[in-house]
Amino acid sequence: MKTKKGYGAESIKVLEGLEGVRKRPAMYIGSTGKDGLHHLVYEVVDNSVDEALAGYCKNIKVLINKDGSATVEDDGRGIPTEIHPQLKIPAVEVALTKLHAGGKFDKKSYAISGGLHGVGISCVNALSKKMIVEIKRDGNIYTQEYSRGIPKTKLKIVGKCNKNDTGTRITFWPDEEIFSTVDFDYKVLETRFREITFLNAGLRIILVDEIKNKKEEFFAAGGLIEFVKWVNKSKEVLHKPIYFKRESGSTIVEVSIQYNSGYQENIFGFVNTINTVEGGTHVSGFKTALTRVINDYAKKKGVLKNGSLSGDDVREGLTAIVSVKLPDPQFEGQTKTKLGNSEIKGLVDSAVSVALSEFFEENPSIAKKIASKALDAAKARLAAKKAKDLVRRKSAFSLGGLPGKLADCSSKKSENTELYIVEGESAGGSAKMARNKEFQAILPIKGKILNVEKSSPAKALSSEEIANLITAIGTGVGENFNIGKLRYNKIIIMTDADVDGEHIKTLLLTFFFRFMPQLIENGNVYVALPPLYRIRKKKDYYVYSDEELKKILEKSGSSAAGNVTRFKGLGEMSSEQLWETTMNPKSRKIKKIFIEDAVEADRVFSMLMGDDVSSRKQFISENAREAQLDI
Repeated sequence: MKTKKGYGAESIKVLEGLEGVRKRPAMYIGSTGKDGLHHLVYEVVDNSVDEALAGYCKNIKVLINKDGSATVEDDGRGIPTEIHPQLKIPAVEVALTKLHAGGKFDKKSYAISGGLHGVGISCVNALSKKMIVEIKRDGNIYTQEYSRGIPKTKLKIVGKCNKNDTGTRITFWPDEEIFSTVDFDYKVLETRFREITFLNAGLRIILVDEIKNKKEEFFAAGGLIEFVKWVNKSKEVLHKPIYFKRESGSTIVEVSIQYNSGYQENIFGFVNTINTVEGGTHVSGFKTALTRVINDYAKKKGVLKNGSLSGDDVREGLTAIVSVKLPDPQFEGQTKTKLGNSEIKGLVDSAVSVALSEFFEENPSIAKKIASKALDAAKARLAAKKAKDLVRRKSAFSLGGLPGKLADCSSKKSENTELYIVEGESAGGSAKMARNKEFQAILPIKGKILNVEKSSPAKALSSEEIANLITAIGTGVGENFNIGKLRYNKIIIMTDADVDGEHIKTLLLTFFFRFMPQLIENGNVYVALPPLYRIRKKKDYYVYSDEELKKILEKSGSSAAGNVTRFKGLGEMSSEQLWETTMNPKSRKIKKIFIEDAVEADRVFSMLMGDDVSSRKQFISENAREAQLDI
């Protein structure tokens, strides 16, 4: 049993006050939308995870409450309650009301921490209309209430508990004055907590949604090995997961690797359990070492006679988790998306080089499979290069460098323009008549495009429909991708509201996710939402879902039922109807596509579009009622 020495009131260091958080919340939590809302939960949970990293917390419970609040409860040491030596107020009040105040600045309390900046819990307090903190510590139960960062009560003892029974429970109500939505999304939280438990073997997180009556427990005794298996569970894997852990001083490097038979590369980097979606020095070090070790092995065994395998070659079909835990991470921004510590690159490079070389020597059959996969990828890369060159040559020789099917817009200012990708010639014809020619371009496609999840890059790039898409968008793909060459600000997928239309939409989203993920990350990809029904009374009303129709019919009785028209396809609408309902920026409904979590998005695309039929059936049966997939 570890003692509580080194974590008392004197551990809470004060840097500055809370001013400005409510005025400019996005500076601290990234946004005031859905992402920022969930960031509040992560900030509180990160504090509990820090207690787990320090060895004091085993269980975290998160509740989405019926009254709109969220609760995070842990069995850590409890935030210190004694009077702060400088400020003469309880240490917990310092932590909750002072920006840059916390136990993370001297390395006595936390050697390793995700909540590095110390702005987390105080920001959550500032952006909540109400917050209640409850602490079990030193045999007492303490509580205090806050509103928008200001204490409403003094810290008081409300009961006694066993001296060994310690922990913190924080309940907060997000402020509607700040956030555009205050509804917590179970799926978003579920994804993050699953990752945290994979990255901290032995930590248990329980998520309870009191509104939807859902409950799930996350626990991974196997840590990263279970993580890489979970990411690859819808894929055909080539070998058992490779795992190694190396420590250098107080820095820990953990890596798990597993190749599958597919063509996609998936490297997920984490620093102190924070998902560094933009990578950083830890991911760079891993990539360098992986390329070198596989090249050395291939040359040593005589399977690579001339030249070298590229980084892309050795990473085809790779799933890897690279997790580092270090005392002083330097992140870009408070939302922590990229690691900047230069020394970590060499440290990870060295750890991976030694461990992977040893593994290859001890497991020659697995090493041979990985080298063969990379050699096949090198051959395919040359074929894909020819295909890309062919796409570029076709572009150069076609009229204006653009596909003949494309009905382009007249405006040359890309920030105002839109490209509609439309299913079928009939709908394409209607869309061309309906559009505003100044800023809306139309690209009709022939039904179902190639499923890029099951196809090699060379085959995908040889497809006429995909080549037309790439040429029309203008950015190129892969290593040639350049966002500066994007020809349209909005790329809008417009398909019929039927099963075939949904399938085509999924095929197109799979293409964007695998070949141009930057467009989704940059917020350029949208899905049009055409109406399902028209209700004709004194004037036409358009209805966009079965639920909406049901409500209207219940409200107006049978009088509206005889005028209801079901639109079977876009081609059935007149150009005026299509413009007014689906293409007019003032009246249409379109949905922006987000990748809320790359790990989950990769798994879902692989499962929906790959060969694992049983997983796909299970997913569809579990999600059929929701009808739409949030990506």
